[in-house]
Amino acid sequence: MAHDPAERIRTLRLLMGLTQGELAQAAGVSQPLISQIQKGIKPVSGDVLERIARATGTPLSFFDVDPADLPADTLAFRKKASASAKEVARVESTVREAYRVAVRLMAETKVRRTSLPRAEGDVTPDAIEGLAAQTRAALGIAPDGVIGHVIRACERAGIPVVPLMLMDAQGDGEEAVVGHSGASCWRGQGEPSLISYFSAGSGDRQRFTTAHELGHLVLHPARRTDLDPKQAELEAHRFAGAFLLPRERAEEAFAGPLMLREFASLKRRWGISIQALINRSYDLGYIDRARRESLYKQLGARGWRTNEPVVVHAEQPTLMRTMLSRKYGEPPSLLQASDDLGLHPVLMRSLAPDVAIDPAPRQMANVIRLGDRRRRSSSLQAL
Repeated sequence: MAHDPAERIRTLRLLMGLTQGELAQAAGVSQPLISQIQKGIKPVSGDVLERIARATGTPLSFFDVDPADLPADTLAFRKKASASAKEVARVESTVREAYRVAVRLMAETKVRRTSLPRAEGDVTPDAIEGLAAQTRAALGIAPDGVIGHVIRACERAGIPVVPLMLMDAQGDGEEAVVGHSGASCWRGQGEPSLISYFSAGSGDRQRFTTAHELGHLVLHPARRTDLDPKQAELEAHRFAGAFLLPRERAEEAFAGPLMLREFASLKRRWGISIQALINRSYDLGYIDRARRESLYKQLGARGWRTNEPVVVHAEQPTLMRTMLSRKYGEPPSLLQASDDLGLHPVLMRSLAPDVAIDPAPRQMANVIRLGDRRRRSSSLQAL
């Protein structure tokens, strides 16, 4: 399928959280025109595309993207029941754009990928433990050791791990609010994959999120259509625990009395949250349900459900930054990359947050008016 500017206009609206009317007002065109374009009643003129591009700070190349470059439905993330359809659409569109860009950069910079084990058919808890061990082996990780850098282990296997922000109508970035801290995406079995997290937060949470999404990539590409989403999340949680703390080390880790201070010591050793360690000990039968509930009540009484003791520093991804440097020089040009890859500068910057902003804002420094409020559309001004 050739590129579809009308579909890309819709995608841009989703990315920025804009209604048809808001986009029309910003671009100085009528809302019925935007509606007719998106329904396929009227073609998209070059003038309309230029108006939208200027108003939103989006490179024109964004509208040339072939929809076939975007994964259709192989995207996994958990969301709250209260999450609106608009929020979900923004997350899905953002992750798919990141996937598209990452896959193109991987091909152009010749990043090699490591084959992951793939689950098929019914998967038992014991099978998940085995798949986690196989994944360690595939990634070149010792079978029973502490994983020093979870993100780096994924990136060495050719799995980009990227921080992502949602983009609002002002061109600013904001955290996702759909109830989950990460997402995974792939286009099909054997195709490249991507892991993203929406907020680094604490290092232990980031490490578990990355391992959880890695679990989706191992457990669900061949089984996604037949699996209940809640069951998929439980499986990915079990995988993350097994990947980060192998069963072979559990007997040593969970020996003796398991008080909160012991779990805090284990957190320091393994880089896993106290809550995840409690669940891991429960999954492996070292504590029963009553003991798990008791420990969770103690966590709540101490205020540790939201603010655990023992700091685990957040990890920093590097693969996306490395690919950009290979293609666009050191330091890579944000605007050149945005124009070439057809991605809004705010999202481009979120994929590689340490890339310096170009000194010349060029055509991106525009003013967008929505309602009677004056909003800066330039992503460069917002950053």
